[in-house]
Amino acid sequence: MKKLVVFIGALGLFIGMTSSDLKYPHYRNGAFQAGEVLKYRVTYGLVDAGEAVIEVKNTDRKGASRPLYHVVGTGRTLGGFNSFYKVHDVYESFIDQKSIMPWYFIRNVNEGGYKINQKYTFNQDKNNVNNGKKSFTTPMEIQDMISSFYKARTIDFTNIKIGQVFSFKCFMDDEIYNLKIKYVGDEVVKVRKGKFKAHKFVPVVQKGRYFKSEDDVQFWITADENKIPLLVKAKIPVGIVKLHLVDWSGLKNELISKVQ
Repeated sequence: MKKLVVFIGALGLFIGMTSSDLKYPHYRNGAFQAGEVLKYRVTYGLVDAGEAVIEVKNTDRKGASRPLYHVVGTGRTLGGFNSFYKVHDVYESFIDQKSIMPWYFIRNVNEGGYKINQKYTFNQDKNNVNNGKKSFTTPMEIQDMISSFYKARTIDFTNIKIGQVFSFKCFMDDEIYNLKIKYVGDEVVKVRKGKFKAHKFVPVVQKGRYFKSEDDVQFWITADENKIPLLVKAKIPVGIVKLHLVDWSGLKNELISKVQ
C-alpha cells in the first residue's frame, strides 16, 4: 500500500511552464474541471480487491483569498478482502484553481485496523506546512498526495522526449520527498473499458527509496487533453497489484485517446 501512496505523489512530477500571478505561479489547466469523477478498480491477480474514486468539487473555502477546488479521493476493499484486511481510506485536498497547489490536506486512513488521521495546512505564502502541532519549512508549490495527481495533468506533452526525467517535491508523513520519474514512450494499453493510446512513465531508481527497479511501478496516462492516469502496475512482495480506470464522468475534454 505504501508504494501505491508514493505513486500518487509521483504522478505530480510532471511540471509545466508557469507564468507569474503576483508572487504565485499560474498554470494553464486544460485537463480537468469541477464535476469530474474518475473510478478505478484495484486488482490482485484476477480478483477485484478494491476500488478507488476521485472527484473534483467546487468549494467556498479559500486559500489566501484564492479560489480552490475540493478534491475527494476514497478507497475501500471489496468482497472477501474485507474479511482479513479491510481498508477504508479518505483523502481530501483543497487545491488552488490557478496554481494547482494545495492549501489544505486531510487524510483519514483505516487499513486493517491501522489508522492515520492527518490535517495539514499548506501555508504556500509563508513557505511552511503545519500539521497542527509543528511547522515544517517547505518551498512554494510543495504538493500533497492528491494535488500531485492534478498538477501532473497541467504538463504540455507536445514536445516530451523519451528518457526525459521530471522531478518534484511532495510533503507526506511530515517529510519532503524528492520524487523523480521518466517518460519511456507511447503505447496502446488495454483495460476493461477498451484500448487507449497512452504515455508511459516509470520511477527513477534512487538509493534508499521505495522503488528498487524501474519495473517496480509502471503507469500510463491517456494521450489526450484530459491526461488521466489510466493504468498502474506495482510489484509488491506477494505479487502484482494493478489500478485501472473503469469509469469516468464530467470530463473537460473528449476522451479521444480511446481507440476501441
